[in-house]
Amino acid sequence: MSLIRFERVTKRLGGRTVLNRLDLEIARGETFVVLGSSGSGKSVTLKHMIRLLTPDEGRVWIGDDCISEARGGALERIRRRFGVLFQSAALLQWMSVFDNVALPLREQGRLDETAIADRVRDKLKLLGLEDAVAKFPADLSGGMQKRVGLARAMILDPEIILYDEPTSGLDPVTSRTIDGLIEDLRRRLGITSVVVTHDLHSALAIGARIGLLHQGRVAELATPAEFVRSQNELARSFLESQYITRRGVWEEGNGV
Repeated sequence: MSLIRFERVTKRLGGRTVLNRLDLEIARGETFVVLGSSGSGKSVTLKHMIRLLTPDEGRVWIGDDCISEARGGALERIRRRFGVLFQSAALLQWMSVFDNVALPLREQGRLDETAIADRVRDKLKLLGLEDAVAKFPADLSGGMQKRVGLARAMILDPEIILYDEPTSGLDPVTSRTIDGLIEDLRRRLGITSVVVTHDLHSALAIGARIGLLHQGRVAELATPAEFVRSQNELARSFLESQYITRRGVWEEGNGV
């Protein structure tokens, strides 16, 4: 059964059709990767999932809830099912790591400071950040900032986490560390993850399925193993641009 479902979603922005009758289903507990070139509709798709954008036509469902038509308290209830890791991590520079992660709990206003501290420290420990509690974002590497952003995304125990370009701007070693964290959270906590990326190595490493968007529609939908062997021209161009052969091997130069 799908947890996230797009039904013939169309969205026009600035006179251009960004999503064109998009149909898409994402299963509970899977890591689904949305891949595509600039302007293909990746981020617009992500924004529809949490109703930062509303379809011009069609519907978006989160389980049995139609988020694209929800209002007021119903919309807020559905949004609480999500955590979001933004591309820049979006940390508040004047707040410590602890206070950045605690912010959603304090805004919610349901826990006292002792309970907040316990939950924050648990999440930081889960991500190997227990020694960074008192540091500020400027003191952290890009990879550590992403991990703090992930801790904040997790602090309300969401069932779905949306990742917007989680490896953007990171070196290859740090990128693979972030990939490992996403996979670890899926395995240990059963979190459903939707990852928007242009990093095909990341997509192949963590995705249960990969959806390649082109002109607002899914041009290819495949498991990583199927994607590597795809005959789709758009998929092949992605693979060749990042030196990945049909065997799934990094081979700069002569592919197969």
